[in-house]
Amino acid sequence: TAAYRPEDARVPPAVPQPPPPVSKFNIALCQLMVTADKAANIARAKRAIEDAADKGARLVLLPEIWNSPYSNDCFPVYAEDIDAGGDAAPSISMLSEVARNKKITIVGGSVPERSGDCIYNTCCVFDTDGTIKGKHRKIHLFDIDIPGKINFMESKTLTAGETPTIVDTDVGRIGIGICYDIRFQELAILYASRGAHLLCYPGAFNMTTGPLHWELLQRARAVDNQLYVATCAPARDASSGYVAWGHSTLCGPFGEVLATTEHEETTIMAEIDYSIIETRRTSLPLGKQRRGDLYQLVDIQR
Repeated sequence: TAAYRPEDARVPPAVPQPPPPVSKFNIALCQLMVTADKAANIARAKRAIEDAADKGARLVLLPEIWNSPYSNDCFPVYAEDIDAGGDAAPSISMLSEVARNKKITIVGGSVPERSGDCIYNTCCVFDTDGTIKGKHRKIHLFDIDIPGKINFMESKTLTAGETPTIVDTDVGRIGIGICYDIRFQELAILYASRGAHLLCYPGAFNMTTGPLHWELLQRARAVDNQLYVATCAPARDASSGYVAWGHSTLCGPFGEVLATTEHEETTIMAEIDYSIIETRRTSLPLGKQRRGDLYQLVDIQR
């Protein structure tokens, strides 16, 4: 099997997973109802995060676009200047404050971000001291047209991000994707090859692709890369212009669903046990069996 050159299947070679700073911890997925009232959305998210922290969550994940209705008309109106901070970014300021006060890690779902002339769909990761450890701008924009079902073109108002985002936190090395990013397995493979323990995807799949692909994609990303995958969606509002599927979920490194919910507003808490990753990778040693003599994944920016 040495002729298979598994070390050449990842270019540069895969980084071994670092020892995680914690072996077991609780993650909370806050599936939030989103309204047109931004202040109310922020207050609702704050309550949900604080409640999860009080119940023992070390990591809290929020949905995609939780502070604004999901529409091209709303993105520019609700957008925040994250780099300016303060009053220019009330959603981000709240997340920073709660992370610091509760001493938790927050993967802050996503909010529309204004930067210069561009609007991005952006996820910030907050450390336990409230600092922003990473900022992921959605790389793959949601431009689809399924005749008679759904038509949405994010690129009408949003600009695509240019950088994969992987962050070392108090609860492990986390790779970030936003919604449509989950469809591109190359991004997940890249995060795994950079030593991720967990992939977090805030998302808002719709009523057409949600039932078909949402859980399937999460389980696929988890089992392909033998790591944890967590997702968080908005709660379903049948009266809104864009109706979200819901079903926030945690998947384990065998592709098993460890926790999930329906479409109502709720928070689900589940335990992540990183020792299981090593168990699975020992049982199924994919990393040693790749055919680097036949194929490669090239991490361009590394």
